[in-house]
Amino acid sequence: MDRAQKSAAVAELNRTFTESGVVVVTRNLGLTVAQSTVLRVKMREAGASYKVAKNRLARIAAEGTAYTSLSDMLTGPTALSTSVDPVAAAKAVVDYARTNDKLEIVGGAMGDTLLDVNGVKALAELPSLDELRAKIVGLVQAPATKIVQIVQAPAGQLARVLSAYATKDAEAA
Repeated sequence: MDRAQKSAAVAELNRTFTESGVVVVTRNLGLTVAQSTVLRVKMREAGASYKVAKNRLARIAAEGTAYTSLSDMLTGPTALSTSVDPVAAAKAVVDYARTNDKLEIVGGAMGDTLLDVNGVKALAELPSLDELRAKIVGLVQAPATKIVQIVQAPAGQLARVLSAYATKDAEAA
């Protein structure tokens, strides 16, 4: 890798760090190309990305961002999982690590907050941004549907009473 490629990689990593809501550091202990491809596909489906980067370049790229504290974790064969959604990358990595013991979670960071392995796992158990939005929309819509049901109930009851009187009058005649 020549100097221009290194500076381009640092610039791309720096942009990734500034845009990310969470960064999870993993250690791949012998992942095959097929396994890495499966992991990358799962990460993309979750709205996250998975990059293998040189530790030295990642340390340089992290300078000046909220993720400078990750420098201590960048030793050995590491990879970075990032996402704008603070839960997506952690959830995808933890799910994949459950099924493949060759992927080890080292830790991560959510902004200035440094996370250990248990912190990343706890973050993965939280609902994602889309799930939270869906719950909020459901909560907002629920009272509206209940109001409509309450408003319609008296009209329905009145219609049933009138129908009962009409059938009673028809039977009497």
